[in-house]
Amino acid sequence: MSNKRSQWTSQIKDQVTQLQKELILNNKDWHKFKSNKYRRSAELMASALSQIINDGKDKDIEELIEQSLKWIREEAKDPGCPSH
Repeated sequence: MSNKRSQWTSQIKDQVTQLQKELILNNKDWHKFKSNKYRRSAELMASALSQIINDGKDKDIEELIEQSLKWIREEAKDPGCPSH
């Protein structure tokens, strides 16, 4: 798949990067959303999409999607804050 990189415009790459940045849980909103299965799933799906667009490894993409599905199915739970 050597043509993989050329099929995505810089605008698409920028939009995916911006989406991923918006969905990442940071220190400010971690406690608010840490157990929200839809927020956590969306964060992981955006990361998977970013990997797809930016020529990531298939294994990494699959792992992100699987983890996202685990949140939707409520098979994944918040591990808690390591600092508490």
